[in-house]
Amino acid sequence: MSRPPPGRRILVVDDSEGVRSYLASLLELRGFSVDTAGDGRSALALLRAGAAPDAVLLDVMMPGADGLETLRAVREEFPGLPVVMLSVIGKAAAIVEAMQLGAADYLNKPFEEEELIRALAAALGAQAAGADPAPRSEAAEAPLWSGPAMAEVRSVLEQVADTDVTILIQGESGVGKEIVARAAHEISPRREGPFVKVNCAALPGTLLESELFGYEKGAFTGAIARKPGKFELASGGTIFLDEIGEMSPALQAKLLHVIQDSRFTRLGGNREIEVDSRVVTATHRDLSELAARGAFREDLYFRLNVVNVAIPPLRERRGELAELIDHLLKRAAARYRRPVPSLSARLLRLLERHPFPGNIRELENLLKRIVVLGSEDRVLRELLGGEARGAGDRRSFERVLEEVEQTAGEVSLREVGRRASLEAERSAIEKALYQTRWNRKQAARLLGVSYKTLLLKIRECGLEE
Repeated sequence: MSRPPPGRRILVVDDSEGVRSYLASLLELRGFSVDTAGDGRSALALLRAGAAPDAVLLDVMMPGADGLETLRAVREEFPGLPVVMLSVIGKAAAIVEAMQLGAADYLNKPFEEEELIRALAAALGAQAAGADPAPRSEAAEAPLWSGPAMAEVRSVLEQVADTDVTILIQGESGVGKEIVARAAHEISPRREGPFVKVNCAALPGTLLESELFGYEKGAFTGAIARKPGKFELASGGTIFLDEIGEMSPALQAKLLHVIQDSRFTRLGGNREIEVDSRVVTATHRDLSELAARGAFREDLYFRLNVVNVAIPPLRERRGELAELIDHLLKRAAARYRRPVPSLSARLLRLLERHPFPGNIRELENLLKRIVVLGSEDRVLRELLGGEARGAGDRRSFERVLEEVEQTAGEVSLREVGRRASLEAERSAIEKALYQTRWNRKQAARLLGVSYKTLLLKIRECGLEE
């Protein structure tokens, strides 16, 4: 991604000094100028006093005037100023209200740095933000394609590069599905066009529909102007629908119509719009199984599954670890202007044994921490703790079996099953929470249970953050 031209200024509004400092450093490294404010009242005072940012990053949860109240005031007094909302709260009602009030985007914390930069680029306008129409992902560099598994994936992409067939990418969270989607775009004749990503799991159904297809002025309360949808913005390029398995049945039907006819109407409109967008989708779920039990439209599944790309988890690609570690360390060191650290033999052995439930994303975040902190001590402790937890799980199962053996059948088969089930649940929940950094909403989605059920299970299993 190219750097934004000098003079682009961002106002960061967050009540956490640590978050403000982090965002200011990140944005300044990318060439932005940054102003900060600790609450909504201070932000509005800055704007009224003549501060002229090109965009605002606005936290939702703040004392006093919260983010939504501040957004409402900004829209009234500075209607042309783009605002990107940030929040640890992923409540559908808050997202809907923010988007209806005119927020350019809504990101859930924690977010990836590139995700934030792309949101700003979209809010400012691709050319104004200095972003390429389809910014090349740093993570798509050669070392990430060096192993045999990824070389096979690359070969499939190259075979269909000159076609517009839909591609379905499947794999666990963090394996690099977006990397593959971007590569499919970059090696195609559409590479000069836009690459537009939509996370289908991040938005509720009604809001996702308006994001995909846009809306006309007056389509609903708060629709003060016409807004083009992501399909329009992706015309001439590629639209990437991430976590397609989370899309509602009603929206699946409309998506099927768009893929078949390349036409749709905006919300509140009656004019058909023709688009030319290649569709690439991704999911961590088994769509064929979902379609078989009626949880996903079978006809849409067949439309999406023209070319199927399965990405193996990192634990099945251990031969790539050494090269990946070297590449990711160098990239993090360059990004944060730090020396490239030399990892100890002990840490390398732990990484070699680690199951990596979070896959490449987890590995990258571990290495970033080592680079930024200038020490591997915390990561060492974390990995050693993970091994201890794994050994504890095995010992728990062994204790159940030992008790059955010692009591000579006094423990009923039902009780054995209950205890074994509880231990299995505890292990699965703990791994999901670790993988999502204790983001309970994401963990619930990963485990396929409701948020309320997960909270009950966490208490039942006695798990603590």
